[in-house]
Amino acid sequence: MMAVRWCLVQVLALCAFCHAGPQWRSSPQKSQVQMLQQADKRLQSNQQYSHRFPLQKPVAQAEPLDKCAVIDSEQIQCGQPGISATECEAIKCCSNGQQCYYGKAVTVQCIRDGQFVVVVAKDTTLPRLSLDSVHLLGSDPPCAPVGSTASFAIYQFPVSACGTRMMEDNGYVVYENQMTSSYEVGVGPLGSITRDSHFELLFQCRYYGSSVEALVVEVNTVPPPPPVAAPGPLRMELRLANGQCVTKGCAEGEEAYTSYYSDADYPVTKVLREPVYVEVRILERTDPNIALMLGHCWATSTPSPLSLPQWDLLVDGCPYRDDRYLTTLVPVTGSSGLQFPTHYKRFIVKMFTFVDQTSMAPLQETIFIHCSAAVCQLSSGSCQQSCNRKRRDTHDKTISSEQTVVSSREVTLVL
Repeated sequence: MMAVRWCLVQVLALCAFCHAGPQWRSSPQKSQVQMLQQADKRLQSNQQYSHRFPLQKPVAQAEPLDKCAVIDSEQIQCGQPGISATECEAIKCCSNGQQCYYGKAVTVQCIRDGQFVVVVAKDTTLPRLSLDSVHLLGSDPPCAPVGSTASFAIYQFPVSACGTRMMEDNGYVVYENQMTSSYEVGVGPLGSITRDSHFELLFQCRYYGSSVEALVVEVNTVPPPPPVAAPGPLRMELRLANGQCVTKGCAEGEEAYTSYYSDADYPVTKVLREPVYVEVRILERTDPNIALMLGHCWATSTPSPLSLPQWDLLVDGCPYRDDRYLTTLVPVTGSSGLQFPTHYKRFIVKMFTFVDQTSMAPLQETIFIHCSAAVCQLSSGSCQQSCNRKRRDTHDKTISSEQTVVSSREVTLVL
């Protein structure tokens, strides 16, 4: 079997909201102030570029509901000390009545003396963004953040530096730059996927006479799957569970399978790395002497189990070992409360999205999960699949020659 290659790729993004730029110099914490001042000396003016891309129009973007839920130890001061809550809100920051601070989002500010201030929070995306992977596109040498914490990266640079492009638009002098992040891609024999968030930001400072405007032109992230019963000699169903842990110390693998998505719930949506709880079961059989055996489980981007690209989830009933996020098998025992626990197989997949084989760009499409399954006669020997040995003994298993393929309905990635 061909091994999976993992590589880092970069992608470009658009993010959008517009607000009047502040008329002050940003002053986070004292150490941050020193770094911001030092940055002015380090950054040299790069060549200004003429208009190479069409001017982007602002797109409304909802801010996270918990944008201002930043713990005291992680708060970075935004604006001049002592500004009012109204002034703080006007510059897209948060106020607790005592301090104005940056929220858990992307904050772009334009300073009158021709400076960009861009503050990126790791909570900008789901899963959380790796701040080390973020960089300004087109800056050579790369323009590093002037300050960073575990939760924020702070960039400050002149509008003439770091690969910024200059253009004119209806009397405005517009300075535009782009920020992006790298993400890890798994390259398999039949397809490629990623589970990392990818961050893309196009932002502008617009100057007109004595007025200044900051324009953020969007930030991105991914969705989940449903069930279908396959007709045939052996009827089986692949369905998705949606139970949740609501008490402290509850077992996720047990609680998840207490309820399932109904037809009305589809399409189900999930974000990258969010668990997808999969169950395959035998239908309309009451024989306690049979056991369900899973062979190959895989994902595709279309309903057809034969379509490409594909990504393996289980191989011979065991987690695909070339996946960085191994599929988790969930034991179904007598304590599950099921009348015939051997008629069920359960596993957990971390949500992903397929990647274009040529451009390595995330496709942000739906996925469909498929499994080939068969029945093992318990009276004929052991039907236990062991995934700990390099080679599993299969001579003592009597598996019916009739293999059934069952599929989920679409799982949609949300960003």
